[in-house]
Amino acid sequence: MMKKIVLVCAGGMSTGVLVNNMKKAAQEKGEAVAIDAFSIESVTTAAKDADCVLLGPQVSYRLNEVQGLVACPAASIDMRTYGMMDGKKALEQALELIGE
Repeated sequence: MMKKIVLVCAGGMSTGVLVNNMKKAAQEKGEAVAIDAFSIESVTTAAKDADCVLLGPQVSYRLNEVQGLVACPAASIDMRTYGMMDGKKALEQALELIGE
């Protein structure tokens, strides 16, 4: 079953590299995932059928707000994971949130 992971940041751009790194990590693990990045302003529509939402550090202060807007688990990406653009760690965090 394909899992949908949504990453949100201030504009949806800076998470693009992390999304690609997460997709590579998922491919290596044989995980069926759809991962996309969006602006936090579009989180309600972007996460409509998502399995989890990860927030970039620059918008992590809005985590409580996002948790109230989406029907799936949401969490902030660890700043070190984000800074290193560590797709493997971010993917592990997302799969943990989903309960995989």
